[in-house]
Amino acid sequence: MSVTDVAEQEVVPQSRPERIVNDFAIQVATVNGSGSQTANLVLLRSIFQMGVPVSGKNMFPSNIAGLPTWYTIRASAKGYVGRKKEVDFLVAMNPETAKEDVLTLPPGAAVVYDEPLKLKDLRTDLVFYPVPFDKIVGGITHDAKLRRLVRNMIYDGVLSRLLSIDREQMEQALRKQLGKKEKAIALNMGALTAGYDYAEANLPKQDPFVIEPMNKTQGMILIEGNAAAAIGCLMAGVTFVGWYPITPSSSLCESLIDYLKKYRRDPETGKSTYAVIQAEDEIAALGMVIGAGWMGARAMTSTAGPGLSLMAEFTGLGYYAEVPAVIFDIQRCGPSTGLPTRTGQQDILPAAVLSHGDTKHPMLLPSSVAECYTMAMDAFDLAERLQTPVFVMSDLDLGMNAWMAQPFAYPTRPLDRGKRLDAAALARLGEFARYRDVDGDGIPYRTVPGDGMPAYFTRGSGHNELAQYSERADDYANNLDRLARKFETARTLVPRPEVDLESGATIGLIGYGTSHWAIVESRDQLRSEQGLKTSYLRLRGYPFTPEVMDFIDRCDRVYVVEQNRDGQMFSLLRMECTPAQVEKLRSVRHYVGLPLDGRSVTTELLKEEQGS
Repeated sequence: MSVTDVAEQEVVPQSRPERIVNDFAIQVATVNGSGSQTANLVLLRSIFQMGVPVSGKNMFPSNIAGLPTWYTIRASAKGYVGRKKEVDFLVAMNPETAKEDVLTLPPGAAVVYDEPLKLKDLRTDLVFYPVPFDKIVGGITHDAKLRRLVRNMIYDGVLSRLLSIDREQMEQALRKQLGKKEKAIALNMGALTAGYDYAEANLPKQDPFVIEPMNKTQGMILIEGNAAAAIGCLMAGVTFVGWYPITPSSSLCESLIDYLKKYRRDPETGKSTYAVIQAEDEIAALGMVIGAGWMGARAMTSTAGPGLSLMAEFTGLGYYAEVPAVIFDIQRCGPSTGLPTRTGQQDILPAAVLSHGDTKHPMLLPSSVAECYTMAMDAFDLAERLQTPVFVMSDLDLGMNAWMAQPFAYPTRPLDRGKRLDAAALARLGEFARYRDVDGDGIPYRTVPGDGMPAYFTRGSGHNELAQYSERADDYANNLDRLARKFETARTLVPRPEVDLESGATIGLIGYGTSHWAIVESRDQLRSEQGLKTSYLRLRGYPFTPEVMDFIDRCDRVYVVEQNRDGQMFSLLRMECTPAQVEKLRSVRHYVGLPLDGRSVTTELLKEEQGS
């Protein structure tokens, strides 16, 4: 090693800081298409396998390759899985962003960087670890393509040494990632070992960050929300999928297709017992789903903002003709194409009232991969019970990132097929009228072609309760009034909110979806740092249930936290609140495309409180 090499490393703080154990964020900055995904997931899983709660957030560009990408892993002994605003340990591999990435770090952070980038002169309040990645990878393989792919595994080895991440867990995670590809495993293990050995020989530990074994993840799994939703659809008995690829929803249907191929075949003939059609666009996809739902199939599609816009007309048909359908909206940033690979909650208001005319739709609001699984099943039951399209409102952060969860429970309850007319019901009713409210809940009986029951014409135009064409004013008004009663019935069927009333708290927070994880952390910050107690209601479904208004009545001020510019859930609440309740509502909004973090919620709420 040359004198220059030694000097490059001699950035040592005057005093060794106190150790920070299992409570920091690691960010890996690379370029899209560089093969870093395997290394990043191996790093995430290794920490998880050591029993430490983790979360991983992938921020990637919307082009195919070449632009910057960042992957952030948070280790949290307390179990926080929301995004941490500050980065504590940076792996700088991208020359284009390295300088900016380093300049935005908080004092005391550590940086592993590609040695030619010469980053150590940028700051004096950071710990720098230069690593000659090209030199190291040259000793692993002479194949140029393979060098590019395994180069990233070297930083896993370096971090394994610097952060005390168990190498056996690294190998286990690598095997989990690569399956039976023994040659690839051997090559990557060589890179991991080379990185570890280099750090051991050349990089004395100078930062405070360390991973130590815990037992908080025993028996848990790591899974993406889209995959969890796909399993839920399978368990719900889905038999038709009409879809069109769009980020970030594509992996939901792609995963579901894989599961259907494996598990949905007739055991005697080997033939598929399902149908999947990739349509020419989102309009056709939902049109097919509506047709399949009318035929009695359990049918679904998945989409994102731009696709949702195209689905408006067929969604209105499903609402007015009263046909069950399940639509997964994995939300991203708009308007227009917007930021296709960034997360948000920007479709809440559009989905609630999608289509023209007086239209309202039930929505389910999962905040975890476990709820992606259970709410997928709930959605199919609810769609058939209510005979209407039902939206499951996930987002990119939940859908495309790996989250911890307990293993999913196998469902035991029977499928709820709703009010399907049979001989006994027909005998009781005496006459079948497709759009007649016979029970006072706004939900009529339906039949499906081929079930032996009376048939009817399905219309998107004006109709009376016998499903006959009608433009009479009373028929039209009666039909809309009945649909409104059905929406009121939906209040009794959607998942009820989770409510945490803290003794002595006068301030309330309302959140939903992935905003939940930032709110959980913010409440702890407010309590420990400010002595401020808060109550919390997490919405799980729309329309709102009575618990929501009761919660608002209990509080002096209520902050509605969401990830969009215009306060869309805030607006839906205002539509149903009394004037006195509206006066209590405040809006906390986050719309930069990054997952909401607890510190931002805390800062904004305190700012609002000071102005109250």
